[in-house]
Amino acid sequence: MPGLPVPRPAQLAWQQAGFGIVFHYDLHLFDDVRYVQARNRREPPEDPGIFDPTALDTDQWLAAAAAAGARFAILTASHETGFRLGAVGREPVLGGEHPVARRARRPGRRVRRVLPAARHRARHLPRGTLERPAAGAGLPRAAGSPLTQEAYNRLIEREVEEICTHYGPLFELWFDGGILTPQDGGPDVLPIFERHQPDCLYYHSDQRADARWGGTESGSVGDPCWATIDLAAARSKVWDAAKRELLSHGDPDGADWCPAMADAPLRNHEWFWEPDDEHKLYPLEQLVEMYFASVGRNATLILGATPDRRGLVPDADFERLRELGRAVRAALGEPVASRAAEGSELVLDVPGDRPFDVVVLREDIRYGERVRQYVVEARLTGDTWNPIASGTCIGHQRIHRLPATRGPQVRVRIERATATPLLRSFELRRSVS
Repeated sequence: MPGLPVPRPAQLAWQQAGFGIVFHYDLHLFDDVRYVQARNRREPPEDPGIFDPTALDTDQWLAAAAAAGARFAILTASHETGFRLGAVGREPVLGGEHPVARRARRPGRRVRRVLPAARHRARHLPRGTLERPAAGAGLPRAAGSPLTQEAYNRLIEREVEEICTHYGPLFELWFDGGILTPQDGGPDVLPIFERHQPDCLYYHSDQRADARWGGTESGSVGDPCWATIDLAAARSKVWDAAKRELLSHGDPDGADWCPAMADAPLRNHEWFWEPDDEHKLYPLEQLVEMYFASVGRNATLILGATPDRRGLVPDADFERLRELGRAVRAALGEPVASRAAEGSELVLDVPGDRPFDVVVLREDIRYGERVRQYVVEARLTGDTWNPIASGTCIGHQRIHRLPATRGPQVRVRIERATATPLLRSFELRRSVS
């Protein structure tokens, strides 16, 4: 349909991936001072020599991500202390072929296959560099910095070029909170990114935003959650309830394709490791709810993992991620029936009148989000159809979990659409215990 927003290839791959892990690792883990963000930004550790993981194993990080069912991984290369895991202007610390730094090449495969960690088993991480002109690329230089804003901008541009040229094809480049544009006095990184990483997701600046924050760090988005939005409204500097609502739900009439990211740390609410805080791990049941309130609502979930001073994902965190992977697989269970079709009504024959308790709907979003309202119905006896689920947005994926249901046939009726509905799949599944 002319004028209907559609995803770029990188956006499509990101939405199809659905679930990723971001690893936060920074200098302050080693200073024996409990992390407080506001204080750490003003008074970060002075000595980069304290960074000394004794048993670093990034293969183990990726094994944790794979156990959770994640399809991509992100490494925070620099955070607010100014500490860089890569040395700007020199060979990056993690090496040109390091699997964590290069992230996912093909998000459709499991992390173990996508990021072949066995090819480069890093056991010791050389010390990084401390560059403290500012707390992050999105901010002006820090007060008291010996660098001018212009010098700081050039530093960030060199760092982005190094990241974009040393690790092969990247999956997502993430500027948390956004990066200042040249018009606002910031570095000119977008041309560097577009020149070297044309197939990568860019998150984000006022010049380009391939994805949007879902408005909270709860690991969930609103229902419905449209992939479209008016970026001009999303870029408003006013943070109020209306803007959070917009980020959480999107806008079915929005002019821009910008799908939602739902993020949350595995430990509530810690993005970085702290000793003796295993009690802050989210309960498994809450993590499962996060999954279905994000991945099941047309968003991409990114959970934050916290390697410790050893350079390992702690045992308790690893086990919770493994439990999450198992629980999601069990909740999605086994396929009962599935098909794809074009048009306003799609009927599934249920083999053997088997019970089901999960309905999964997917649009072919290469052609945009066309569905505006739908209902799923099960035929009980004769020509009697009973509504069992309904909604407005389907998008890449909408998952409904139901009580155990039986019926010889199930149908989805598209009650309202902007163009001919294109369902990539209509699937019934049965959870397993």
